[in-house]
Amino acid sequence: MLDVKQWSMDWGGRTLTVETGKYAFLTNGSCTVRYGDTVLLATVVMSKNIRDGLDFFPLMVNFEEKMYAAGKIKGSRFIKREGRASEEAILSGRLVDRAIRPLFNQEMRNDVQVVLTALSFDGENDSQVPAMIAAATVLAISDVPWNGPIAGARVGKIDGKFILNPSIADCAKSDLDVFVAGTPEKIIMVEAEAKETKEEEMIAAMQFGAENFKPVIEFINKIQSEVGKEKINLEANLSEFDKKLRETEEQVRAFVKSHVADWIFDTPKKGRSERVAMVDKFSEAIKTLLETQEVEEGVQKVVLARIKIYVEEVITARILEKNERLDGRKIEEVRPLYSEVSLLPRTHGSGMFMRGDTQVLSVITLGAPGDKQTIDTMEEDCTKRYMHHYNDTPASYGEAGPLRGPGNRAIGHGALAEKALYAVLPEEKDFPYTIRIVSEVMGSNGSSSMASTCGSTLALMDAGVPIKKPVAGIAMGLASVGNDWKVITDLQDIEDGPGGMDFKITGTRDGITAMQMDTKTEGLNWEIVKQTFKQSFEARKQILDVMEKIISEPRKEMSPFAPRIVTIMINPDKIRDVIGPGGKMINKIIDETGAQIDIEQDGRVMITSSDSEGMKKAVEWVKALTHEITAGETYDGEVVRLEDFGAFINVLPGQDGLVHVSEIAWARTNKPSDVLKIGDKVKVLVKEIDSLGRVNLSIRALLPKPEGYVEYERPQRSDRNDRGGRSGGGRPSHGGGRGR
Repeated sequence: MLDVKQWSMDWGGRTLTVETGKYAFLTNGSCTVRYGDTVLLATVVMSKNIRDGLDFFPLMVNFEEKMYAAGKIKGSRFIKREGRASEEAILSGRLVDRAIRPLFNQEMRNDVQVVLTALSFDGENDSQVPAMIAAATVLAISDVPWNGPIAGARVGKIDGKFILNPSIADCAKSDLDVFVAGTPEKIIMVEAEAKETKEEEMIAAMQFGAENFKPVIEFINKIQSEVGKEKINLEANLSEFDKKLRETEEQVRAFVKSHVADWIFDTPKKGRSERVAMVDKFSEAIKTLLETQEVEEGVQKVVLARIKIYVEEVITARILEKNERLDGRKIEEVRPLYSEVSLLPRTHGSGMFMRGDTQVLSVITLGAPGDKQTIDTMEEDCTKRYMHHYNDTPASYGEAGPLRGPGNRAIGHGALAEKALYAVLPEEKDFPYTIRIVSEVMGSNGSSSMASTCGSTLALMDAGVPIKKPVAGIAMGLASVGNDWKVITDLQDIEDGPGGMDFKITGTRDGITAMQMDTKTEGLNWEIVKQTFKQSFEARKQILDVMEKIISEPRKEMSPFAPRIVTIMINPDKIRDVIGPGGKMINKIIDETGAQIDIEQDGRVMITSSDSEGMKKAVEWVKALTHEITAGETYDGEVVRLEDFGAFINVLPGQDGLVHVSEIAWARTNKPSDVLKIGDKVKVLVKEIDSLGRVNLSIRALLPKPEGYVEYERPQRSDRNDRGGRSGGGRPSHGGGRGR
């Protein structure tokens, strides 16, 4: 029944294994890929029917994260099964999608779905590398038309040396984290996070990864030659609809080209509204033309939906032929820039950044250490102190539409801006706040994610977060037809057409902090990559110049509405005193002061409050609970227990000492109750801490000694050393929860 075949190779010091013939036989192709003990199942299915009237290639890539793969049960008390994909799973799916999509025929209208299911996760090898190899392998061996294979690899750098596919532990120590996909000659997709890495070093890291593609691509080709299915010939099954569509598209392309001079490049179109009006003008004219020719409605619908693409094609040609851009800019010119901070009165910090029509407002909220996000996924079980969230609405594009939650694109843009700023954030020990930034897109016309990075840098400095350096970002585009190409700086809507790329690069003046690239070509050669880095660095410096004119460094004072955090270092053995039995003490402090208290195992107690009085009270309370009494200190105490031999005085929360009857007054005292009663407030001096840690106190030592006073000798009584079963001074349990 099963015809299982298996292939293995050594790659990066670990065994890479592909297996077919075991699972999912009803698909167009299936396989498992194992790297270490991390195992991914990849399936691909292509619909038999063509979706007529569709104006794009319907590809879906899903990464299915399974908690059982890591031997975990979902952490929620009420929901134990997997539900909506986690952000990490969405980002993994997007990463694979951006790598494989350009190698499909974009004219395809069959639904294609690639599903990558994590079956086993070893905690050492991240799932994205085998997921990429699995997607490339399953598409290669299936009958789905695809112009692969490719490979993908992760690159790290430790102690000055590049590492291929570093372990999860090594990634935490690495100076950079680069995921690159493609072939040794051309790259198709890049995702990266770095600690101010120089452009030359980043290119070297990408090339190091690409050099290691060759054995994997040869490996996939070998598997394809042995078990690969014959590819479906879509041209042989071309429908009458598609034939008519192609014929109509050629006619429409000719019409657009005939109006390049008088409709497109007649005047510079600097604003989005002008460009939209130009495309609408073509749409109306072409609709009239097609209706006159009585072209069927389905063909009209597709053609009219793709008008922008036909216009983009002639704009690309104009850039290549004459270095002329639609808005009149030069190839390396950035659109007009604008920055502003402190826009909102009650937030902790805000910044607005504009580049042309793209406008983003970033707002920062500072919270207590306990406000961290809990991450409970297949690969991670941790907390997160810095979050960046990206929101846009149809109004961002000048359109109307339903409002839904953040989609995959918004999650991806937020994650990129988060990576961009992570390298410059202060260490948690120096700035223990939880940080959340929300970027609200007010206008979108070319790389709102990069505007989010710039706006968030402004907001962080406005909030007084001590970031190391400002970070800016720019999106680079490409105009290309065949081997003819030009890199264009500051990509905007109408320039992102066929043969293009969207290469986003963020960084400081000293190096790159994050990157993300996808392309509408079959890959970028290294000459294009190098030119992109060169132009992006110049643009980044220009943007930083504008931002730093508004605010050049973090404010010295935080917003009066932001909470303050006071950190107290205590003896770790005292943590239990602050928490109290069953958390009673810490909850009492929180309830009575309104402060939030977070305690680390190393003895750090972080008290957060927006109320100065509540903060002061909480700090004093914690200090009192954890203070270690020493001889010579004085305290205002309260009498809590009376015995014949002395009085027990509470000097600090949970800490009592004994005033022996002889230390109550200079005059002779027969019994403590002759002078004191429960609840009396008295001032005491710590005489000594005895060898058993008990506290001996004195009241009379703080009183004036009577003139002519002569010390008399007291008779020894056994009960003078009887402290409820303990001898000497100390703090025995005496009810009311005061003792330990």
